[in-house]
Amino acid sequence: MIETARLLLRPARADDLNDLHDIFSDPVAMRFWDRPAYDDLNTTAAFLARLMKQDPARSYDLVVEHQDRCIGKAGMWRRPEIGYILHPAYWRQGLAFEALSAFLPHAFRRFDTEPVVTAECDPRNVASGRLLTRLGFRRTRQEKANFHYGGIEWCDTDYYELNRP
Repeated sequence: MIETARLLLRPARADDLNDLHDIFSDPVAMRFWDRPAYDDLNTTAAFLARLMKQDPARSYDLVVEHQDRCIGKAGMWRRPEIGYILHPAYWRQGLAFEALSAFLPHAFRRFDTEPVVTAECDPRNVASGRLLTRLGFRRTRQEKANFHYGGIEWCDTDYYELNRP
């Protein structure tokens, strides 16, 4: 567990299901995720099951808790790539920055042979790009129309790296 002034980053629990579904079923939250909003609770339950059974040698993905409520997730979902998502009600409050600022030193300690941590971001997700830059990541490249979002549209991807301190 990682504690900050306002947050607790902790392993996922079964009782996070409804809060996570509030996030993953929200089209606004999911606009720049790897797929559109989840249609049913079973899809979120399957995601949560994978989150609770992650391989500690490959993943270090945590739930973000604020005022005793799960408001998102942040972490290294697939070594060395980080990912994060918060419920839109908690955007623009500095919470993603707070969570990731606390998480990244732990990730580098846990995976002590990783020279970099990476992230991917749709370039239209300006806020996420700014967040990564503020955390010290640098954009290394952009690929055009390389991601087929939900079978709906082809999207570009910006790739970021953060060197080990």
